Amino acid sequence: MGDLEIRPAVADDIPAIVAMLADDPLGSQRESPGDLTPYLSALERLSVDPNQHAVVAVREGRVVGTLQLTIVPGLSRQGATRSIIEAVRVHADERGSGLGTRFIEWAVDRSRSEGCELVQLTSDATRTDAHRFYERLGFTASHVGFKLQL
Repeated sequence: MGDLEIRPAVADDIPAIVAMLADDPLGSQRESPGDLTPYLSALERLSVDPNQHAVVAVREGRVVGTLQLTIVPGLSRQGATRSIIEAVRVHADERGSGLGTRFIEWAVDRSRSEGCELVQLTSDATRTDAHRFYERLGFTASHVGFKLQL
């Protein structure tokens, strides 16, 4: 396996990103790979916000992973800044290769460099393999998350 590059996502990466987002039972129900317009629009909004980092992992010229890292300044915890890791996906061919670990390590390192005191993420309750993965990397299931669909 060739070298891995983690870099900001660009418009040409959107088809590969959306394919990974849709490549599981949950994503297949909520993503629309046939119409990339909303994804391109979202990437434009993310790209101009300095607190948003939509990134891809590229190996041998091929997008093999994606995640979004959001930096959140806050008042709680004595004005601490935190980061949120979202939409982590690794291409099916790369699962088990260590890419996920490198990707999360990148996000944690970037969070430190941004002055964050806490890194948080959510994972759907059905993704038990992902939960074990995050726990292996030192994350703890310390909170219960809630969502309200609008």
